[in-house]
Order: sequence, then C-alpha cells, then structure tokens
Amino acid sequence: MKKMIGMVFLLLTLGEPLMAQSEVKTYNFKQGEVLDVLLLSAKPNYDSLFAIYRKTAFPVAMRMSYTPIPGYRIKEYTQGNFQPESFILGKWASLAKREQFLAEIETHVPDFHQQRRNIFKNFHLTYYEMPSDISFEINKGKMIVATAYWRSNDPGFQRFQKQWLKAAKRTKGKTILSLEHGKSPFGYFYQPDWMTITEWESPAAFEAFQAKVNKLGSNGLQHVNQFILQ
Repeated sequence: MKKMIGMVFLLLTLGEPLMAQSEVKTYNFKQGEVLDVLLLSAKPNYDSLFAIYRKTAFPVAMRMSYTPIPGYRIKEYTQGNFQPESFILGKWASLAKREQFLAEIETHVPDFHQQRRNIFKNFHLTYYEMPSDISFEINKGKMIVATAYWRSNDPGFQRFQKQWLKAAKRTKGKTILSLEHGKSPFGYFYQPDWMTITEWESPAAFEAFQAKVNKLGSNGLQHVNQFILQ
C-alpha cells in the first residue's frame, strides 16, 4: 500500500526533481490564477490505467494552462471521517481556463471520468481563484496540518474563525494559507467553507492548539476534516 501511495503521489505531482526533494517548497500565484486542491486515494490496479490517463488527459490539461506543482502524502487523520491518501496541488492560469477544461475534456477524452473511477477510489476536488498575488512556503521539516471546515451558520462560524486564528497564534502556529470561496465540480464535490494549512514546530505545540480549539465548541460548525501532511 505504501508503495502504491508513493507512486501515485510521484506521478500526480510531476514537480521538478530538485524541488520535490527540497524540505522547503515555495508556491507563487498571481491574482486570478487558480489553485487546485485534490484529495485522492488510489485503487490497487492503478499502474497501467494511470499510464493511459497520463497520456490522454494530462496533455489536454497542460494545453489549457494546467501546471502540476508539488503536493503531499497524508500521514495521519486527526479529525473527520474522510481518509484520503494524498493531498495534491495544481495551478491554472485563470478560472476561465480551469472551467474550460471541465467543460471540454470529454470532447478530447470521452472516457475521462470513467478512467478516474477506474483508477481512484476517492477523488475530491476544490479549486480557488486567487484574489491577489500570493507567495507561501511549506517546510516539510515542520509539522504541516491541513484543516477543512464547513459552516452551519455565519455568525457562529465567523466567531469560531477569529478564535481559531488567535489560538493558533498563541500556541505559535503559523497559518501558511487560508482559503475560502472554493468551487467544486459535479461528481468530485468537496467544498469546505474554509481550508487552512498551518505549520507547527512540534506535535506538542499542535496538541496544545487542539486543546484550545476543543474548548471553543462546535457552534457555527457543521463538519471538519483534518490531515497531517508529509
């Protein structure tokens, strides 16, 4: 299973070899560019099927501006009932290009969605248009945590967000990325209201943060997923 996860991770990230080996990964987005977040789990028979998918779907995506960028394996699940294997990232030149691909891919690859069903047991996608230029770094030498929240009501959720961010700061957590207003396509739906990536110096610091967040309760919350990345 670990070998399978590693191969899927390698094939899907397709990052530059030197960058993939670095502890620190740098991401740069211009205003209007789109960040994909994909949560994936592969089926055991993915080997030959993914080779076909890569040859058929990837060239179309890249012609439409898709750029694969380094992503992560998921090491541990700390909250929620969803357990994907990989946290994969991608970049598109614009929201129009991203949605053009979704609208037109079957004209180029008629069995596109069936290929994905054959390869992946989980394939969830959220994409985010960048409201401004942004640059961030993720240090794999630190403890990196991705958290996704769904709101149940706006006032309670907004209070929870503010308290969550204060708790992270007080326990010396670094909020690397905060994402809202994501979109998710039919058939791959995964649309949290707020997704964050945070950095922690140690598991102890993260556990201290979790203790503070647990005291906030769940007012304003509908659901949560949380993953430790590696």
